[in-house]
Amino acid sequence: MFKKVVVANRGEIAVRILRACRELGIQTVAVYSDADRQALHVRYADEAYRLGPAPSRESYLRGDKIIEVALRSGAGAIHPGYGFLAERADFAQACLDAGLAFIGPKPSAIAAMGDKAVARNTVSAAGIPVVPGTEGEGSLHDEDLVRLAPQIGFPLLIKATAGGGGKGMREVHSLEEMPGLLHAARREAEASFGDGNVYLEKLVEGARHIEFQILADTHGSVIHLGERECSLQRRHQKLLEESPSPFVGDDEELRQRMGLVAVRAAQAVEYVNAGTIEFLVDKEKNFYFLEMNTRLQVEHPVTEMVTGVDIVKEQIRVARGRQLRYSQSDIRLNGWAIECRVNAEDPFNNFLPSTGRITHSLMPTGPGVRVDSGVYPGFEVSPYYDALISKLIVWGETRAEAILRMRRSLEEYKIAGVRTNIPFHQKLMDSTRFMGGQFDTRFVEERFSMEAVEEGKSAPVDIAAILATLVAHRQTQRAAQIVQRGERDTSNWKWLSRWERLQR
Repeated sequence: MFKKVVVANRGEIAVRILRACRELGIQTVAVYSDADRQALHVRYADEAYRLGPAPSRESYLRGDKIIEVALRSGAGAIHPGYGFLAERADFAQACLDAGLAFIGPKPSAIAAMGDKAVARNTVSAAGIPVVPGTEGEGSLHDEDLVRLAPQIGFPLLIKATAGGGGKGMREVHSLEEMPGLLHAARREAEASFGDGNVYLEKLVEGARHIEFQILADTHGSVIHLGERECSLQRRHQKLLEESPSPFVGDDEELRQRMGLVAVRAAQAVEYVNAGTIEFLVDKEKNFYFLEMNTRLQVEHPVTEMVTGVDIVKEQIRVARGRQLRYSQSDIRLNGWAIECRVNAEDPFNNFLPSTGRITHSLMPTGPGVRVDSGVYPGFEVSPYYDALISKLIVWGETRAEAILRMRRSLEEYKIAGVRTNIPFHQKLMDSTRFMGGQFDTRFVEERFSMEAVEEGKSAPVDIAAILATLVAHRQTQRAAQIVQRGERDTSNWKWLSRWERLQR
């Protein structure tokens, strides 16, 4: 039974894990790079240790240094969060070899499901439908992938086998562009995950991206916590998630079928701890296994909000050898939750990343509002890592109430010093297609724009901003006026009385 945990990550997810450990009475150890010396997760932890220079390959991807920190600090477990080393089977095995608990799945499950190509073969053998793609196990050379591409058919996706989050992913529309895109995808995958292996997958057009959260313990229990809608993406990076899915809606039969398939996929590799089964669903509601993320997901808060299950605490309890506190019959989806990822990027300039020092931050509060953040006023947004500043999550009894609450929260959220994509989320909340649930994975890139509706005219938000500025200026001017006493020190009535006496 471990009593101290090393959080092998940074940013908002590190803070989230530290808080869960503190509520469970577990001591915590943070690790940091030179760029994160003043980061919030370093301040929250009981202890903190330097890993190395800012680049992730020299810091957060150094599993040997993280294990060394754990042993030196007397920790008994390591929580990898998401990204970096979270889906590396060799790191999980190294933790076990060092006598440390790995708060995540077994190395064998990570190897089977963390490698996307192997995962497809594994679930196919279990009778679960998959999106057509390269089915061979292990690494494929560029020549093999170019040869197999016409058999799969265009358009298709090049995807990194060792990770997710849109890293190491490229969309291909012709054979001629394959070599250059393969090289770019491998280079990005190597930089992000330390593994440049990729595979091919057919691009299902007009599809919805729907995923199921699963939990499993060491005693044989496997349950799912319902679905999340993750179709709103840009360049295969998720921007907004919600639970339940407006596409699944009241189709309880579809929800149960997909949930059972998710559980079967986890059971096929004897999965333990938290994980996510991702599906692509076409317009006819046919669904296909996409991949399994053998880790905690960025969007896990929306599931927590509608189920009441603290997924991070359950991860820690499972790693301690305890049984799940819930059975499948205990899981009920209550209300609706939406999460907006607030990134340091300029939505008016092709989402160009923005770096700099945050000079002001005012977070929204109130009923049904949650903000998972890893920044504070004075924090320096670095170019070395993901642009995620925080996650804004709201809950409502209905989807309509959740949208209204998200609108209010986005209006209250103020960040100065760097540009953010808050205006993008505000416009998305006002989109008729979003409100109607009529979108797919291509919606943001093909049918959504930050530009004004009518060319040559200012957007209503610009007009409102100008008017608000003028009103504020006028109020400031009024407040600056000082009313002085006139030259006469008495009222006109007294002056009139004096004049009348002088006339007598």
